[in-house]
Amino acid sequence: MKLSDFKFNLPAELIAERPSLNRDESRLMVMHRKTGQIEHKMFKDILDYFDDGDVMVVNNTRVFPARLYGTKEKTGAKIEVFLLRELNREARLWDVLVDPARKIRIGNKLYFGDDDNLVAEVIDNTTSRGRTLRFLFDGTYDEFKKTIETLGETPLPRQIRRPVEPEDKERYQTVFAKREGAVAAPTAGMHFSRELVKRLELKGVSFTDITLHAGLGNFRSVDVEDLSKHKMDSEEIFIEDKTVRIVNQAKQNRKRVCAVGTTTMRALESTVSITGQLKPFEGWTNKFIYPPFEFSVANAMVSNFHLPQSTLMMMVAAFADFDLLMKAYKLAIKEKYKFFSYGDAMLIL
Repeated sequence: MKLSDFKFNLPAELIAERPSLNRDESRLMVMHRKTGQIEHKMFKDILDYFDDGDVMVVNNTRVFPARLYGTKEKTGAKIEVFLLRELNREARLWDVLVDPARKIRIGNKLYFGDDDNLVAEVIDNTTSRGRTLRFLFDGTYDEFKKTIETLGETPLPRQIRRPVEPEDKERYQTVFAKREGAVAAPTAGMHFSRELVKRLELKGVSFTDITLHAGLGNFRSVDVEDLSKHKMDSEEIFIEDKTVRIVNQAKQNRKRVCAVGTTTMRALESTVSITGQLKPFEGWTNKFIYPPFEFSVANAMVSNFHLPQSTLMMMVAAFADFDLLMKAYKLAIKEKYKFFSYGDAMLIL
């Protein structure tokens, strides 16, 4: 398939600026792959599609406040620093993006906070925009993280054009979030409220988790027409024995295994045995899933509505069937479903 196959006209007003008032009250489009039937529901109606023995696999990554605003020494120029990845905990070394990049050189110091209570030194240039920073901080690691938490801002994607608001801190996380390390939220999981999880569990549905620390690569545009030449950014994943047992048991019993989100699906498909069984794993994945692709683990999926020509849309097309997904997206635009991180959801069965 080609990049241009995934082009469609998305009206700007359908990119959600804010989440639904209650997590489980976004809209839900239900797509049946076998029949091509499409239903329009509320997200909490997902209860009707799962039964005793079915499994929901969620991503438990936690988004950290990755966007910092600082000033450059001497000139006082305003610099945005986007924390990508911690490289060395003891040395306080971080992989970051800086903007504007042209103003930043190795050896420059950057100051953060009203009292300049956090200082960083640029020690390496990794790409045109990327840098390695060493934070000069005398306190303990916990004190350092607390300072980042205080000074940092929730890293809403650029396509959400409004300023960050206090409630974003909680709403740009899932109720499953516990392992910090993501700079992008696993947005399909954001539709689940604690009450809905409890109600599903009462029906006999099991929840189990994986970790995939979603990076900025989720928003990176594809620049090649031939999709086989696109390279995904690597992301760290953890899949534990408990999840492997629960998922493989459900597969054996021919139950529904539902991947909640593209990050979960990518993690599951990154560590599969020849016989299609899930395996424990700790490491990195840069797996790029686009049509045609044979899925081995999940037989159901929850997803948001994604932007045109995004790798996330391509993965969902591989799972849902390209033609059916394009039909569904056309219908979603007609019915004014909301797209992107804070948008509505789709259940693919």
